[in-house]
Amino acid sequence: MSELPLETKRINVLEVIGNAIVGGMETYVTRLVEHLPSDRFSVMALCPFESHFTDHLRQLDAEVLIAPMPDDPLWSSIQLGCTLVRTRAIDVLHAHLSNAHLLAGIIGRITGTPVVATIHGRQLNTIDVEIHRTTGTHLSVVCKHAYFHAMGLGVHPSQLHCIPNGVDTHRFAPKPDRNAALRARWGVPAAAPLVGFVGRLSPEKGPEVFLRVARVMQHLAPDAHFVMVGEGPMRSDLLRFVDQYGLKERVHLVGLHEDMPEVYAELDVLLSTSHTEAMPFALMEAMACGVPVIGTRVGGVPDLIQHGQTGWLITPGSDQEAAQRVNALLGSAAERERMGRLARMRCIQGFSGETSCTAMASLFSGLVPPARETQRRIGQVAPAARLARGKSSPA
Repeated sequence: MSELPLETKRINVLEVIGNAIVGGMETYVTRLVEHLPSDRFSVMALCPFESHFTDHLRQLDAEVLIAPMPDDPLWSSIQLGCTLVRTRAIDVLHAHLSNAHLLAGIIGRITGTPVVATIHGRQLNTIDVEIHRTTGTHLSVVCKHAYFHAMGLGVHPSQLHCIPNGVDTHRFAPKPDRNAALRARWGVPAAAPLVGFVGRLSPEKGPEVFLRVARVMQHLAPDAHFVMVGEGPMRSDLLRFVDQYGLKERVHLVGLHEDMPEVYAELDVLLSTSHTEAMPFALMEAMACGVPVIGTRVGGVPDLIQHGQTGWLITPGSDQEAAQRVNALLGSAAERERMGRLARMRCIQGFSGETSCTAMASLFSGLVPPARETQRRIGQVAPAARLARGKSSPA
């Protein structure tokens, strides 16, 4: 019987994604799919439902399949994943969120395929640790806080990787001119100082603290305006707060906005009031756009912000401290320019999208055994390669 022809060598990655909304995890996956070199990687995605996110992945030429991902995995989803690994010669599964990690861990264990789970939070939860210990998955975290937390829980360094999020410093860059039409649509005067909040309107992001800061700033900087970009379950409560304290003329909840570089160009300061964070894209994007930032001292935020240089770190929940920092920045154009310039330089040097994507590509490549690369045939894998794939390999 004649040999099957060797397959054109690319590493086949199956992204197993536990949600499909508009959020930081989805942004991470989109940018990874967009920037992995197409001559070296082929990407498929397994998502729990159809959404704008899945549409976007398809626009990036990623094949997307849908499979339910409850916390207790369905056999139909496990079977689909195993079939994809076999028929599409998947080399690596890459999971996001605990439900996807569990599904990918089971599929990887059955098929002998290496699994990487990216932990997008500032620490591991119990289920992620249990999945890792039971199925032997590799864990990739996005900040030092999560890395040391994982080590403290006993994750072996050979299966633990710290790959910070990255930002596209070409797309997110300073703009010389402001957009008067955008400000008019928001109801913000063209010359008014503008402080921004960018993120999901949900409890962990602390949007109520942002509004308390706006209330304090009524007395410190009466001409300042505040814009909140994002949607979420707290929107109604936030609008009630705005009405209750007479902030309607100064605080603007504008919903989602697709052209985020356009948003950052309008801001004098970005204020992140999160109670918990890992490596927030909003802070990175604003910094890359040359906007001075103020962020709470949680998770990976101190990895990004050099206190007093590229921005200010504040205590979580402290509206008075935040207001003082905002007021000081609004009062000094020179300080805003200095911090914004240093913030952009920090992103270029240490947190670029290219750096993050290259590190993840290197991790994927390191998990594919040499036997897999040399013995792979179209539609089949040699038994020895299957066995090799079941072993953990150090990064």
